[in-house]
Amino acid sequence: MNDRLQDLTTALLAAAARAGAGAADAIAVDGRAVSIDVREGRLEQAERSEGVEIGLRVLIGGRQACVSASDISATTMQEMAARAVAMAREAPPDPFAGLADAAELARGWNVDALQMQDPAAEPAAETLQEDARRAEAAALAVAGVAQVQSASASYARRNLFFAASNGFAGGYGRTSRSVSAVAISGEGAQMERDWAAEARTFQSDLPSPETVGSLAGKRAVARQGSRRPPTGAYPVLYDERIAGSLIGHLLGAINGTSIARGASWLLDGLGTQVLPTGLSIIEDPHRPRISSSRPFDAEGLATRRRAIVDAGVLTGWTLDLGTARKLGMASTASASRGTSSPPSPGNSNIALTEGKQSPAELLAEMGTGLLITSLIGASINPTTGDYSRGASGFWVQGGEIVWPVNECTVAGNLREMLTRITPANDARSHLSHVVPSLLVEGLTLAGS
Repeated sequence: MNDRLQDLTTALLAAAARAGAGAADAIAVDGRAVSIDVREGRLEQAERSEGVEIGLRVLIGGRQACVSASDISATTMQEMAARAVAMAREAPPDPFAGLADAAELARGWNVDALQMQDPAAEPAAETLQEDARRAEAAALAVAGVAQVQSASASYARRNLFFAASNGFAGGYGRTSRSVSAVAISGEGAQMERDWAAEARTFQSDLPSPETVGSLAGKRAVARQGSRRPPTGAYPVLYDERIAGSLIGHLLGAINGTSIARGASWLLDGLGTQVLPTGLSIIEDPHRPRISSSRPFDAEGLATRRRAIVDAGVLTGWTLDLGTARKLGMASTASASRGTSSPPSPGNSNIALTEGKQSPAELLAEMGTGLLITSLIGASINPTTGDYSRGASGFWVQGGEIVWPVNECTVAGNLREMLTRITPANDARSHLSHVVPSLLVEGLTLAGS
């Protein structure tokens, strides 16, 4: 498959050169995906998509333009190149846009070591339907579950090839297999909903559908009798399945795009303490069998392990070539892109230092407060870090869960919140963002 995609990128670059582009890069993606939904034991919906997409970026005298298409004929590629060159000549100048120097390009990577693509055959639609049916049946078997809103199983395979006029050329493939279920307990105004989902790169690593369905059912039943918590300042424990959102806000604030625009609550944070001493955030794009692993970025630079936060101190921004040049720094090989857009910085696999205590031990330590298992909506001020989100979960008294909670708001300031976090030891290592449950002191709850 990579030979075909490589031929497409070669043809696109040749077309760009004939059209008058001074420099160009091209991307070709071949993907197929199938998703099966069941309801009440019967097939409710089946979707399958497949096809090849191509994208071309041209650069002319500090101006750039991107075009894409799903038609891979020679005529279409020639038209794409002509259109891109015409667009670039009318685009505003960008003195920081440009390809990597040849000396910067990745060389000699080992895609096989990353195990990003499962060699097993694509599962039959009947197999996916049976997985979804088993997940639904397991959820319905939980006492107190009234219905299953949805149960799904899916599979996807994607191959990508990237090439540029600076000499870079490389590609890789990815696979994904998943099972999910959404269960409902109670009836009428007492209905409560919760979910569970699992996804893996290799099908053999995926937990059983029964495990997923049963967990969704138990979570939905546990939410029965939800009510609002008291208003006030309390400690809050972010459950592992949503704790990554807090670290995500930090990663967004150090993204080169935000920094270059001067719109970040961490604009002055480089070299300062942003997490408690002893906590680090490590980015490692080379973890095997992880969904965000990659040997090179979308500008052909070699990806590498780095400490974004080291012992609580922010060590650097997340940069592609454009934002790095604007800030007078070096790229962190963090460029991502699609077929219709230029590169932009983004993180791959990250992991926050885990703690030594279990979530139960952190609940005992917090005494009285809120365990959050779900977040809805968001009001985040990108320049001040002021934080407000709708939340639901469980009220804790005496270190024990006493009743479920809904319809409340939790608020604080991200800069202050992140310096007060205490991590648990329950992070799931198969995720691309490995973040454990996080205890945060002194947040404001708006409830009853």
